[in-house]
Amino acid sequence: MGHSVGRVAALSGVTVRTLHHYDALGLLVPGERTPAGHRRYSDEDLDRLQQILFYRGLGFPLDEVASLLDDPTADAYTHLRRRHALLRERIGVLTEMAAAVEKAMEARRMGINLTPEEKFEVFGDFDPDRYADEAERRWAGRSGGAWEESQRRAAAYTKEDWKRLREEMDDIHRRLADALASGVPADAPEATDLAEEHRRFIARSSYECDHRMHEQLGEMYVSDERFTATYEAIRPGLAAYVRTAIVANARRHGVG
Repeated sequence: MGHSVGRVAALSGVTVRTLHHYDALGLLVPGERTPAGHRRYSDEDLDRLQQILFYRGLGFPLDEVASLLDDPTADAYTHLRRRHALLRERIGVLTEMAAAVEKAMEARRMGINLTPEEKFEVFGDFDPDRYADEAERRWAGRSGGAWEESQRRAAAYTKEDWKRLREEMDDIHRRLADALASGVPADAPEATDLAEEHRRFIARSSYECDHRMHEQLGEMYVSDERFTATYEAIRPGLAAYVRTAIVANARRHGVG
C-alpha cells in the first residue's frame, strides 16, 4: 500500500502541509490512494521527493524544479549527472566562502581590522596575521590576561593609530641603536631610560607590562631567532643590547 503521508514526512523531514502543497501543485502526486482517499507514496515517489529536496536545497524555485524533473529528454542517469555538477559548483562556491570567513576570523583573532593594503602600508613586508595562531597558543590565558587585553585594544585601532604606534616604536628602536653605536653601556642610565620608555610604550599601546614581564620579552628577543633578526636588521648586536638594558632597568626598579 506504499507509505503514508505522515511516514513520508517523518522520513524526509518536511511537513505534511508541504507534501500536500507539492501534491496540489502537481510536483509530487502520490502514486496511490486508499479507498478512504488517503495519500500513499511509492518508492518512486520517494525518489522524486529526494530530487525535489535536492534542488530546493540549492535554491531552485518550485516551477524550475518541476521543469527539471519533468524534462522528457532526461533519464535517471542524466538527473544524477546534473545533480553531481551542481554539487561540485556549490562546493567550489562554499569553499571560497569558507576561505574568506577563515581570513576574517584570523584577522578578528589578531584584532587587526585592516584591509590587506592597509596592513602592507602600516607593517611593510611583515604580516602580523602570520603568527596569529602561535601567539595565541603562547600567550592566551597566561601572563595575567596580557594576550586578551592586547586583542581588545588592537580591535579598536584604526590604520592611523597603527601608523602612529609603529612610528613611536621605530623611534625608540632608532635611539637604542644610536646608543649602541655611540658606545653607551647597556646598563647606563641613558640606555635604561630608553628601556623604560620601551616598557611604558608596550603598557600604553598593548597590555599592562610590568618590569618582570618586560624581562620575559627581553629574553624572547634573544631566544627567538625571528625577534633577534628584527633587531639585528636595525643594528647588529641590538637584540642583546636591548635585553641587557631591559634587565638593568628592572634591577634599578627593584625587580630581580
